[in-house]
Order: sequence, then C-alpha cells, then structure tokens
Amino acid sequence: MPVSALSENLKGSQPQQVDTNGDTVGPLLQREVSRSHTTAAYSTSPQDTFHRHRSSMGALDSSPSLLRHSSTTGAPPKPLKPFREQDMKVLLLENINQTGIDILRGHGYQVERVKSSLPEDQLIAKIADVHVLGIRSKTKLTARVLAAATNLIAVGCFCIGTNQVDLKYAASRGIAVFNSPFSNSRSVAELMIGEIIALARQLGDRSNEMHQGRWNKVSAKCWEIRGKTLGIIGYGHIGSQLSVLAESMGMSVVYYDVVNLMAMGTSRQVPSLEALLGTADFVTCHVPELPETKGMIGAEQMEQMKTGAYLLNASRGSVIDIPALIHAMRSGKLAGAALDVYPAEPTGNGDYFTNELSAWVEDLRSLKNLILTPHIGGSTEEAQSAIGIEVAEALTQYVSEGISVGAVNLPEVSLRSLTMDEPNHARVVFIHQNVPGVLRRVNEILGDHNVDKQMSDSRGDVAYLMADISSVKENEVKGLYEELEALKARIVTRILY
Repeated sequence: MPVSALSENLKGSQPQQVDTNGDTVGPLLQREVSRSHTTAAYSTSPQDTFHRHRSSMGALDSSPSLLRHSSTTGAPPKPLKPFREQDMKVLLLENINQTGIDILRGHGYQVERVKSSLPEDQLIAKIADVHVLGIRSKTKLTARVLAAATNLIAVGCFCIGTNQVDLKYAASRGIAVFNSPFSNSRSVAELMIGEIIALARQLGDRSNEMHQGRWNKVSAKCWEIRGKTLGIIGYGHIGSQLSVLAESMGMSVVYYDVVNLMAMGTSRQVPSLEALLGTADFVTCHVPELPETKGMIGAEQMEQMKTGAYLLNASRGSVIDIPALIHAMRSGKLAGAALDVYPAEPTGNGDYFTNELSAWVEDLRSLKNLILTPHIGGSTEEAQSAIGIEVAEALTQYVSEGISVGAVNLPEVSLRSLTMDEPNHARVVFIHQNVPGVLRRVNEILGDHNVDKQMSDSRGDVAYLMADISSVKENEVKGLYEELEALKARIVTRILY
C-alpha cells in the first residue's frame, strides 16, 4: 500500500465498526501514512554559534521527557499509536548500539539492523517501505535517496553531525531529522586530553619504534602539559568539557567562539581566532561543518601559531587544510598534530586510507609525531549507549506523540501528553508550507471540536502545527483528515489517537 503522511487510512473500502447495539457507526480505521509530494523550500536562520542547544525551550521542566508524564489529574499518559505496531518498519545502519534497538523494539516496531552503510542504489532499494531510518556518519541521505523513501517520516542520526543528510530536502517532505548533540561529548574530550599528552611526549613515535625493535630513550622536545596553554576553537559541549579537564591537569585555557559564552573555571574567552592562535601551545578544533568553518585553519592561520605548537582536530574534516598542515609539519612550524576526521573518509573498515582516497594521504602518513585515528572520537561503549538511548527516545516521541523537540530541520513543537482520562481526544499534527492563511483554514476545519491545546511554530519555509482536540469520534477522523489533506499548503498530515 503506498504511503505518505502519518494518519488514518481513509481511502477505499474499509471494514465497518459496529457499536454495542449492532449499528454500523463508520469504518474501522486502519493506521497508515499519507504524504504530500509538494516540495517546499527550506531555510535556516544563520548559525551564530559553534555549538547548538538541544532545544530552544530553555527550562528544564519543558523537556519532552517531563512533558510526556505531566498531567494536572495525575492520570497516566495515553498511548498514541500512529501505526499498527507490527507495521512500523525501522532500518538501522552502521551498527547502531543495542540500547537504541531495545527502545525501538520495545515500542513494537519491526527493526532490521545492518552493520555497515550502503551504497546509494542499494540504500534506495532497501528503504522503499521504511518508516524510520537510523544512520551514523557514513550513510549519505541525498535528495535522490529521500525521494525514493515514500514511507519515511523520520531519520535518526546516531551521532553529532547531520551534514550527511540533505536537511533542506528532508524538511520539504516533512521528514524530521534527529541527532545526539550531547552524548559523546565526554568521550571526545577525553580523547583530546590523551592526544595532547601523547603529542607532548611523542608517544606515537616511541611506540612505533619499539614495535620495530628500536630502543630510543630521549627527552629532547618532550614536555609536561602542566603550565602550557590550550586554545579551544568552539566552546560548546565538547570544548567546555575539555576546558575543565585541561585545567584539572594544570593547563591554562583560552577559547574562541563567535558568541560570548560563560567561561568554565578560570578559562577566558579571546576576541579573535588570531589572538588564540598566537597564544596557545596546543590548539583543538570543535566546530560544526559550516561555510564559515570550511578551511578555517589553513596556511595563514598555521603561520599565526607559535613555532613548535600542536594542532588537533576532532570536529569536521573540512576545517583544516591538510596540504597546509603537511607543509607546516615538514617545515618545523608545528611540532605535532592529531587528526580524527578527514575531508574524505572510507565508508567501511579496511585498507582504504591511501592516496586513492585523497592525493595527500601517503604524505600525511609519513610525518613524525602525527596521530591519525579513524573518526573514533565518540567511539566508546558509554557514548554509543547514551547516543542509542537519546536518539531512539526522540524518534519514538516523534512517531507516537508528534513531539518534534530536537529535530534539526523542523520547528521544535511539544504539547503535554494526552492522558487516559482523555479518551475521546485526538492529536492533529499538520506540517505545511509557511504561507499566510493556513492557520485560519486549519482552525476552521477543527472548529467543530474543542481545541484543548495548540502550538505552532515555523522554521524558514516550513511550519509545524500540533493541536489536541476533544469529543472526537472515530468515524469523524476521516472527515478531519480529508479536509486537512485538501489544503494546498500541506506537506504532511498526521492524526494520532
């Protein structure tokens, strides 16, 4: 059965529902998805900070986990099932952690797990009937892939980054994209501390020499990190945690961010990137992939660094100009570097880090006191477990309750959960083009029912409305759905009850 937005199946002949007196009261509704294929433009407000908050809602008591359980009567939450659970198909790629799988299966979803990413053509064939897709950083969700996923309502990126997804196109089709901006912060910060010490003591070179049978006990150009200055570019979740760890080991910390942020401990913010580069003995990068951060650290910036300084990158591979880094290392300008991310990365494990991937790889591999790791900043058991929980819970809240808090490409909207003492209530979710007059038309359609709660927000060219209405009979849902679907501006219609 072809599918589009989440709603009741209101097309074609249906089994009839009979009341206790034996009278036919309407079709026995089956849950299905119906989606508009109208393309809506998508735009985001300028990102004026290197870190992103999970939600704009602010206060702790506005978190979706608390909203889900809040009730003025103390009644338990009413489960809203937008699909027959056995029909909800979830595809998880790239070896998603078991914690996420358990949560999704706990909701009755059919979960298929694949350990690797898939080439585009294979992915298109695989996701034709998938409702929820889980990925990490290697899977590329292009407009072509998303267009083929006619059932898809949500994507979970079980990682920090979302640059592997065409967010603009996903929003235009009403596909929510979630990620995990917090859960691996500690793991990345600890990796940075380990690499700072390893670079200062040249541990990588000494270890390689010992593996080759060479004993080379030296102290020249090996340093303690106590008393040294760490410069952090991007003072978000990772940068601020790294700041605390570094200070606890006796380092001084300066940081640069494009917005003014409260300093942790005795660290201090500097007014410019140039000021940081000229001050720090160690420079670490923790910024998102944006047009402003592409090539952010190139030959000019490396020349501004102290001679004998160290450069580390665990953010995005496009941030550092690799040929410029190779030159700075060979010339002695930099004493060492550590890279965990690269402009191009293999899609799977194997002997792929060669010049066939990028023309400079073998030159990079030949350098001394250079730590190269395969994008493992968040690859710890603790981080992956936490990411699995965070993203899976966001997905289930979106599918079952319409809560879009945490979506990176749609407006963030949340309402208090319906409860068991509200049996004749329904939740209407309407994603539409952000054009004048839509709210008036929607409220006219809902006008025959009492609108208990309603919230609407917009993000660029896409708007998201959620309303809880009461005194709704099942045989009335069809009419509501059809009227909403008939609105020209609609992208996705969902009715949950």
